[in-house]
Amino acid sequence: MVFPLEELVKYSDNIYEVTVAASRRAFQLAKVEDPEIEENDGKVVSLAARQLFDDEVTFKIERQ
Repeated sequence: MVFPLEELVKYSDNIYEVTVAASRRAFQLAKVEDPEIEENDGKVVSLAARQLFDDEVTFKIERQ
């Protein structure tokens, strides 16, 4: 899987927030050694981004 650039181009919300969310999700996946990582050829960030764009996971940025 390649990083979903086509989804990124179509994304209409805050691109910084989704980038931060993908980074944090990738960290979570790597920490728990999710089996999907191996199925995705070790591309953790691409997997995390795909999960976000496919609404498999959601994120919320908490403002202080």
